[in-house]
Amino acid sequence: MPEHPIHLTYTHRIVFGRKVFAPGSSVINDLLSKERGKRVPKVLVFVDDRVETSNPNLAAEIRDYAKAHPDVLKLAGDILTVPGGEDCKNDFGIVNWCWEQINEAALDRHSYVFVIGGGAVLDLVCFAASTAHRGIRHVRFPTTTLSQGDGGVGVKNGVNFQGKKNWIGTFAVPFAVINDFAFLDTLPERERRHGIIEAVKVGLIRDKVFFEEIESMAEDLAALKPSALERVVTRSAELHVEHIATNGDPFELGSARPLDFGHWAAHKLEQVSGFKIAHGEAVAIGMALDLVYSARIGLIERATARRIVELIEKLGFATYAPYLMRRAENGDKVILQGLEEFREHLGGELTITLVPDIGTKVEVHEMDQDHILGALDDLRIRGKTWTES
Repeated sequence: MPEHPIHLTYTHRIVFGRKVFAPGSSVINDLLSKERGKRVPKVLVFVDDRVETSNPNLAAEIRDYAKAHPDVLKLAGDILTVPGGEDCKNDFGIVNWCWEQINEAALDRHSYVFVIGGGAVLDLVCFAASTAHRGIRHVRFPTTTLSQGDGGVGVKNGVNFQGKKNWIGTFAVPFAVINDFAFLDTLPERERRHGIIEAVKVGLIRDKVFFEEIESMAEDLAALKPSALERVVTRSAELHVEHIATNGDPFELGSARPLDFGHWAAHKLEQVSGFKIAHGEAVAIGMALDLVYSARIGLIERATARRIVELIEKLGFATYAPYLMRRAENGDKVILQGLEEFREHLGGELTITLVPDIGTKVEVHEMDQDHILGALDDLRIRGKTWTES
């Protein structure tokens, strides 16, 4: 059988700035000029409704920017509002609506979809953009600390289906990611905190120096000081993009998901809580679980695991939630059901990333169920339990 390898080159761009829709800002102009042809490209803009509420002048600013730069872009229609929050990913009707808007705007593969919002809206609208016309160029404008430092800078898009997180989705490299720090200023306190935990995660598995920097800034981060937040978001985003571009498996064709430390339990926790526990909060608990588990099996020194868990708590996160000890219909604890679902999501072979020491990672293909439950009980006894804000 003849075999012909196909090699593709992608460019993953990430830009940091403030108020990029101000008429004098050059960020968007510089980006779109990279692909500028003979005609001005059409742009269709989708905005998270929560962002719109917090930034009531945003739509006018976007329209004014387009008027001030008619040689850069042409708006393809009204600014479109998308319901924000994880619930939007549970409604496939919103995906259909996005496709309808793209069709009515007559976008083609030389047009752009701009998506401004939190991680859930980015996931959903970029999924719609990446499947319309087999892929329309999309530019992400993450607006939360979580999406600016982690999920929003990646190449994955998706929606929830069959009660499972991101069951339908695509891998599609965005044309660009623009992290506008001005959006962080309008976030509620709870949402500003979420992105810190992903910074801790990526420091743990990739960069000991960065982890220690987070430790040194713990008081400022716990107090949500803007300079500290912007620093950890920037470095976290850089490390995520570096991993995607250099690890050799950006579309996760293998069995490992090395940036998903703490996520196998977090995904299940989000589901069983009815998404009352947000992603960042769930990841904090999932990381604490994996750290205590690793200490119980001798993979990491107990003092090191304790140091990390204490930092997670100092940053304002709970490390336990009783949802995970509920029983599924078959009588098993739901946490164990989550492990099996993660195995299925990976394609049959379980591959879990654990941390044997700060700045390093190891992949395991099985976990001891008794020690998982024991680790949860250890965290319950600590008493740093999640309560709804």
